[in-house]
Amino acid sequence: MPIIFFIFVENLNEMGFFKNWSDKITVFVNQYITDDLYLPFAIGAKLIFLILIFIVVDIISILFWKYFSKILVKILGGKLILKEIYSQKVWRSLAHFFSLLFCFFIYEDIFGTRHPRTNLYTERMIIFGQVMVFAVLTYRLVKAVESYYEKNQDGYRITAIKAISESLKVFGIVIFSLIGIFVIFGISLQAVIGVLGAVTAVVLLVFRDTILGFVTGIHVSTSKNLKIGDWIGIPKYNIEGNIQDINLLTTKIQNFDKTISTIPTYDLMSTEIRNHQIMYEGSSRRIKRSVYFNIKSFTFVDDAFYDKVKDINLISAYLDRKLREIAESKKGIPHADRLINGQQLTNIGLFRNYVLNFLKNNPKIDQDEIILVRQLEITPQGLPLEIYCFANKADLVDYERIQADIFDHILTAAKEFDLEVMQVNKV
Repeated sequence: MPIIFFIFVENLNEMGFFKNWSDKITVFVNQYITDDLYLPFAIGAKLIFLILIFIVVDIISILFWKYFSKILVKILGGKLILKEIYSQKVWRSLAHFFSLLFCFFIYEDIFGTRHPRTNLYTERMIIFGQVMVFAVLTYRLVKAVESYYEKNQDGYRITAIKAISESLKVFGIVIFSLIGIFVIFGISLQAVIGVLGAVTAVVLLVFRDTILGFVTGIHVSTSKNLKIGDWIGIPKYNIEGNIQDINLLTTKIQNFDKTISTIPTYDLMSTEIRNHQIMYEGSSRRIKRSVYFNIKSFTFVDDAFYDKVKDINLISAYLDRKLREIAESKKGIPHADRLINGQQLTNIGLFRNYVLNFLKNNPKIDQDEIILVRQLEITPQGLPLEIYCFANKADLVDYERIQADIFDHILTAAKEFDLEVMQVNKV
């Protein structure tokens, strides 16, 4: 196409095709328009003629590049990157660019030496159009590459690619806009470089968030800490949900109540982020909750209490073993018949052992992870007994059901051990 295009334009120029038509327009306007209005009408008619040529050439060029691109995709076996380039209509920008290039080669033949100022402004407008078309072409290519990688790469690389593509888009808009302005007003390259040097500090200040967002995107990608779709929590903003999008300026998070939160992307480097995705994908989620007991309900295990709990399967073996140990340790101790003397069992201690065995025998608890039942520091509300283990299902519904079943059982089982559960009111 490019070779045929240049040969075609060169032949038309040698034939004087456009120059002849320009002369015909001049003669026509001279015959029917007065001398006072001759110049604006002649220039206007030639501009219309140039625009019509552009439209005709653009239609032909669009058809050519569209079908050429479609055939190219089929010949190369439907490569995904070519499909994305085709779907982003890069061929349309190429068609516009070649149409403007065609006009650039013929505009002098149309206006000739009679309209030097019109030649100058026409040249600038054509070049300006080419700059804008090239900017759109670049944007579409970047968008095609971004779309290709979104479909064929993991979430971490997508974050980096989006950061790079968004940065290219932003700075591309600025650069091409400046070039377009400089072309229209005929500012020299030396002046452009001088202006850019003078406004560097201002540009850095204006695009501070953009630069930080770009750096954050690269950091997130290389560190593989986060990706789109991850379940995260941000204590600073009291946010917990799934990442929907990470772009140059903002990160969008869908909370579990279906609301949407946005935070500055650069906050991903400077703020504490809790990523729960590994836990979720690993089908294991931590349970860490306490039950408060009234200290006044704690007692030693006497014969009456022993008769009450000896048939509880989860502690019967433990209870018998401990009683034998206690009986052996009390031999030779004065006043051994008194409970407080020597080693002894308590109802809270038995209950702690019962809860531990209950968790170890629960099929909904991950037995490969730590299972712990421990006493925490005494509070004005009572003694906290903390249950620390991992449910073997991380999905929110399943996790909450498992946790509720465990604590339903524990709170009810406490009555069998004569323990009083405190109802804590948090102010």
